[in-house]
Amino acid sequence: MNRYFVITLIVALLAGCVAAPGYRGDPMSNFNGKVFVNRTPMVKSPTDMIKLGWGSLTIAEKWPSWIEITQQEVPASDSGISVTYINHSTLLIQVDGLNILTDPIYSKRASPFQWAGPARVHAPGVAMEDLPDIDVILISHNHYDHLDEQTLRDLVSRQDKEPLILAGIGNGLLFDGLGLSNHRDLNWNDHHTMGDFIFTFTECRHRSGRGLVDQMKTLWGSFVIETPSGNIYFAGDTGYDVHFTDAGETFGEFELALLPIGAYEPRWFMADVHLNPDEAARAHKELNAKQSVGIHAGTFQLTYEAIDQPLEDLADALDEHDIAEDDFWVLAVGETRMLP
Repeated sequence: MNRYFVITLIVALLAGCVAAPGYRGDPMSNFNGKVFVNRTPMVKSPTDMIKLGWGSLTIAEKWPSWIEITQQEVPASDSGISVTYINHSTLLIQVDGLNILTDPIYSKRASPFQWAGPARVHAPGVAMEDLPDIDVILISHNHYDHLDEQTLRDLVSRQDKEPLILAGIGNGLLFDGLGLSNHRDLNWNDHHTMGDFIFTFTECRHRSGRGLVDQMKTLWGSFVIETPSGNIYFAGDTGYDVHFTDAGETFGEFELALLPIGAYEPRWFMADVHLNPDEAARAHKELNAKQSVGIHAGTFQLTYEAIDQPLEDLADALDEHDIAEDDFWVLAVGETRMLP
C-alpha cells in the first residue's frame, strides 16, 4: 500500500477547511455566475474519485524518497532570453534585463500543511538567496504546487522593491490576505504592459481550488509574454485543447514555450487537466514554438507514473512528431540555458 497517497487523501479532505476566497461577479463567457468554466466541459463523478484513489494505492509507481542535487548559481543575463529550471513549474526567465519567476514553490510540500501532503524529492535547483531580484511573478492558478503562500512571502520580503504578481481573476483576495499589495488579477485575454513587455493571460484547460468548497472559484490560465527578443509562452497546468492552436494563430510564433510533461497518469482521469508528453509535442508544433522546455515533472509525485516515465515518453513523442531533441529541452535541476 502506498502510504503517500493515503496521506494525500487525508490532506485533501482537511484542506476543505482551508479554502481560498473566490470571485463574485456577473456571468461572463468563462464564468457562469458561480464558478469559472472551461470551453470544453469536464465532468468527474464521486465514483471516479474513488477509482482514482484505489489505483493510487495499488497501481502508482514508487518514487525515490530523496535525490541529492547540487544547487546552482544563475549566470548574469541582461539581453536576449535565458531560462533556468528551479523545480516543478518554477522557472526563472531572464529577458532583456527583466527577471520573471513562474509558479514559485520553495516549500517542502505542495500542501496546505507542511507535515503532510506531496513532498519534494529534491531541493530547489537555485537557492532563494541566490536569485536575482524578481520583477514579475506569474501565477497560473491556485493549486498548492503552483501558488505557495510561504514562498511568495519570502520572495517579497527578501528584496526592497516588491515584485508584481500577475494571476487570474479572484486570486487577488488571497494575495491581499498575505499582505501583498503589488498584484493584478487578469481575465483571459487581458493584458498588462510593463515598458516594452506585454503580459497576456490566455485560456487553458484546467481548474482551480485550494479546498473542497472553493473549486473553480478563481480563474486559471497560461501566459504569453511579448518581449523585444520575441514571444514567450508559459502554459502553467493544462489539458490538451484548441487553445494552443489559438495562441499560435494569435501571436504568430514563440521563441520559447514552457510546456508541462508530467503528472498525466491515469489518462482516463488526468487528460482533462494535464498534458502527456505526446500532447506537449503537439502543442509545441501548434504554438509555432522554436524552442520548448518540459516542466511540471520530477519534483512532486502527484500521479501514477514513475519519476522517469515523462522523459521516456517525451523522447518517443519527439520522434513520432519529427521534432528535434534540441528543439524541446529537458533541463537538469538548476540548469540555465540561453536561447540561440
